[in-house]
Amino acid sequence: MLLWDKLTTPKGVQRSEQDQAEVDKRTANLALYQFNTCPFCIKVRRQIKRQSLNIELRDAQHDPQYREELLQGGGEVKVPCLKITDKQGKVTWMYESGDIIQYLQDNYSS
Repeated sequence: MLLWDKLTTPKGVQRSEQDQAEVDKRTANLALYQFNTCPFCIKVRRQIKRQSLNIELRDAQHDPQYREELLQGGGEVKVPCLKITDKQGKVTWMYESGDIIQYLQDNYSS
């Protein structure tokens, strides 16, 4: 599965340096809790690549700290999960790959 993902990685959108810096600033408040081999996580990571988004990937499978953060914050160890921190510091935990992809498309499309 990982080999297939590597061989068929989508091309990201091309932005000017200034536009990419703006997108990077807006995505700095996002973190994706994921497992490397989870097919739904791969689906979300491919969307992130497709949109050229710089979102921190947190390996909740092998990193006990991230696993505990996911459990304490989101309420369950289920991936993928997008942690969204708004400007006021309020945190939302979004599960389900389809919901995450829709959120990314709605909020970060060029």
